[in-house]
Amino acid sequence: MVLARRSVVHMLLVAMLVLFLSPFGWLVITALKAPSELRAVPIHWWPHHLTLDNFSQALTFFDYLGYARNSLTIAVIYSTLITLASAWAGYGFARLDAPGKRLVFGVLLSTMMMPQIITLIPTYLLFTRAGLVNTYVPWVLWGLCGAPYLIFLFRQFFTNMPKELEEAAIVDGCGQIRVFWRIFLPQSWPVIATSLILSFSWSWGDYVAPALLLDDDRTTLAVKIATGYVNEHGTGLYTLVAAGVVVYIVPVLLLFLILQRGFVSGVATSGLK
Repeated sequence: MVLARRSVVHMLLVAMLVLFLSPFGWLVITALKAPSELRAVPIHWWPHHLTLDNFSQALTFFDYLGYARNSLTIAVIYSTLITLASAWAGYGFARLDAPGKRLVFGVLLSTMMMPQIITLIPTYLLFTRAGLVNTYVPWVLWGLCGAPYLIFLFRQFFTNMPKELEEAAIVDGCGQIRVFWRIFLPQSWPVIATSLILSFSWSWGDYVAPALLLDDDRTTLAVKIATGYVNEHGTGLYTLVAAGVVVYIVPVLLLFLILQRGFVSGVATSGLK
């Protein structure tokens, strides 16, 4: 009975895995097809002649590496700053006492339910009047403000740390800043890994903000892939789009593979107390 139940569970897991991976599989298959096969009737589910030409053309059709450098610059700046800012805010909510702390934390969490599209136009107007359009400064400011969800993760992690560590450091003459940098932050590697993966993915995959704030020379790879693969007649080159997207997701996959152990541990240890 137990063996049969495990077999059913494994079959369900395999079915879910196939379901979740099917869009990526179809993307890879499309990237390996010749352009003529996309117009074939009936549809060719598998390429008749596998080709890697789409990948070479996708990387040279426009300055792919240049736009990738723009995306990487923004993603690294944003993910680094937002991780540090969220960690510091989470430490304050977890270990420091102040009047109204619970109320402020509740208001912070409530902002997670606000759709970002609501603040899109006001944000654009503010950055325009401040002369920050077509610069990377908005991502610096967003990073310095932290993120409610990441602050929540750090707060939960720091809350569960032994109070004796903090007391021993204070007895040795450490202030709150040194306690944070010397003790709490180094111990929070699982949450740091989680924060880096999530924030890097947010910034790397963001289309709306770069399209709104940056011109064509300084925009990101996400915007250029969505708009750049067209021929002289304005028709989309979908096999090149597929190839470009396959290469586009590689940095996020590599980051996750490098930090996955810390990511899983961070999610597991930062739940509600």
